[in-house]
Amino acid sequence: MGWMRDETGLDKCAANHVALTPLSHLRRAADVFADRTAVIYGSLRHSYAEYYERCTRLASALGGAGMEPGDVVATLLPNLPAQAEAHFGVPACGAVLNTINTRLDVNTVAYILEHGGARVLLADTQFLELAEATCAQMEGDAPLIIEVPDAEAGFAPSGRHKTYEDLLAEGDPGFDWIMPEDEWESLALNYTSGTTGRPKGVVYHHRGAYLMTMGTVISWRMVLHPVFMQIVPLFHCNGWNHTWMMPLLGGTLVCCRDITAPAIYDAIADHGVTHFGGAPIVLNMLVNAPESERRAFDHQVEVFTAGAPPAPATLSKIEKLGFNVTQVYGLTETYGHVTECLWRPEDWDALDQSARAAVKARQGVAFPMMEHIDVTDDAMAPVPRDGTAQGEIMIRGNAVMKGYLKNPEATREAFAGGYFHSGDLAVRHADGYIQIADRAKDIIISGGENISSVEVEGALMEHPDVNLAAVVARPDEKWGEVPCAFVELKPGTPADEAALIAFTRERLAGFKTPKKVIFCELPKTSTGKIQKFELRRQAAAL
Repeated sequence: MGWMRDETGLDKCAANHVALTPLSHLRRAADVFADRTAVIYGSLRHSYAEYYERCTRLASALGGAGMEPGDVVATLLPNLPAQAEAHFGVPACGAVLNTINTRLDVNTVAYILEHGGARVLLADTQFLELAEATCAQMEGDAPLIIEVPDAEAGFAPSGRHKTYEDLLAEGDPGFDWIMPEDEWESLALNYTSGTTGRPKGVVYHHRGAYLMTMGTVISWRMVLHPVFMQIVPLFHCNGWNHTWMMPLLGGTLVCCRDITAPAIYDAIADHGVTHFGGAPIVLNMLVNAPESERRAFDHQVEVFTAGAPPAPATLSKIEKLGFNVTQVYGLTETYGHVTECLWRPEDWDALDQSARAAVKARQGVAFPMMEHIDVTDDAMAPVPRDGTAQGEIMIRGNAVMKGYLKNPEATREAFAGGYFHSGDLAVRHADGYIQIADRAKDIIISGGENISSVEVEGALMEHPDVNLAAVVARPDEKWGEVPCAFVELKPGTPADEAALIAFTRERLAGFKTPKKVIFCELPKTSTGKIQKFELRRQAAAL
């Protein structure tokens, strides 16, 4: 199909076929935008020429440290320049980047490092104890720790490990980047939040990340030289691929260690931030910030938000502050956002504020780099576009993962029928816009992070006084959702909410622990299944 009768001499060659990779963006920017500011962090400024050189030195030094193509380099870093540099420098030596959630517990980080096989770990000084404790308990070979101090935030080097700057000093600024021969080569390894037990390793390819950067530019209506603040953690879907995108436009990346309302308002006022992405908690933070923490600015800021849909009241308030919010949707398995609530001015501009906010809470339509996204029933037939019939969101396109590392069975299950099965339940409106109706497998989305109710229930069940436990999402003004636990105690045992929460905190990351515990007999069906829909109703009424 599509071949001419005579294709003699019409072959792929170096002149007409090059593997797509986001690495190309920075190589071009180092020449085209050499003197423009690429990175801002505190008092630090790097031009594109300097940014490229630092990434090149990192690639060279990692190669000198024994990294070979296909090896994994992990990071435990906030959204700092070193984390951005790793996004280019690690794959530029042929290695695969594994950014790890800094909020995880030692056991989970150890599992990720062992499962992914990381040979080097770049660790911020703030998280050095986590890195060291993790490496100490690993059964296999632990990675080499490279410490990344942060003078801007007052984190001095510990003296126990080689520092990041010392590593860069060993690198050759003339090192020739190892570009992928095949765009299907692995670029990054990201772990899910463990919504069904152990986190799964999601493998990205160069092609998907490249096309994500291209599609985002179109959907966000971006022009040259945006000023982008990296709020979405770079350990989450590589920050939705936005750091890979910035050099494409000669944009400026504004880094921030701690995301606060004053930090965001200061960046907008001082640096002219034009775009950022963030979970609804960020919107709530900006809306609820006192006047003393706000700064005036005279331009509209474009915002992508994803996770639990923001409350219409929040959307209404934040628009009045100068932010235009677009709801997007995606998963770790899809490199981040793959649908957007694309605004239809001819239909929606005239709506009142409440109706506009309700429409903006939809997850929307496919991004341009995606092939097809639908909502289907159990037979994989499209559900009626009536805004009522529920089905599962099915995704097909180049921005879908290669699969789950070392888990072919889970990969086959996820791709059954030629689509990626999201596990999220949704409806489709008459105009084709998708809107999530419920979360499959009882996922709780808190501050943009996925929490497995099964995992939290398992931790609660370890307590000797607990007979049965069920965990559901409870609406929360700040975090969107938080875990709420319903617990049946064994006869004669005291109900101590604080002690039970403390018990789970010893076993789970802080954001996964229940914020409320209700002691009661759990409602069950005739077959003994816990009626979680009833618990959700009770949690919402608290």
